[in-house]
Amino acid sequence: MARLKRLRYLNVSENQFTTFPEAICAMSGLAELRVTDNLMEELPETIGQLTSLRELHLRNNRLTSLAETIGKLRELRLIDLRGNPLGSLPDAVAELPRLEKLDLRWVTTLAPPVWMGNLEERGCLVYW
Repeated sequence: MARLKRLRYLNVSENQFTTFPEAICAMSGLAELRVTDNLMEELPETIGQLTSLRELHLRNNRLTSLAETIGKLRELRLIDLRGNPLGSLPDAVAELPRLEKLDLRWVTTLAPPVWMGNLEERGCLVYW
């Protein structure tokens, strides 16, 4: 899998992954990644290697936080975190320059970060 450098779209949803498949982080050409409806509790720090990523779909996992290296995903426009038991979000999310949509519906365990209003003020749709 790691040799698929030009792959643009990958959907590995509904596979009951308990850990994020590390080989995905070597797929530098990915623009859209769907890892929904699995059992993952964390993202690896190597997620920051996916610098071409525009959409990251992580709905319905068991994520309690995100790796700080998510801030390296400067092309990211959408993050779907619906249905995860998140306790916190890294401040790096607020600094993603192209973020247009942050979906946090059905996340009942998260207090809104202080920077949430700043995202909305700059035009990012935040679904809460």
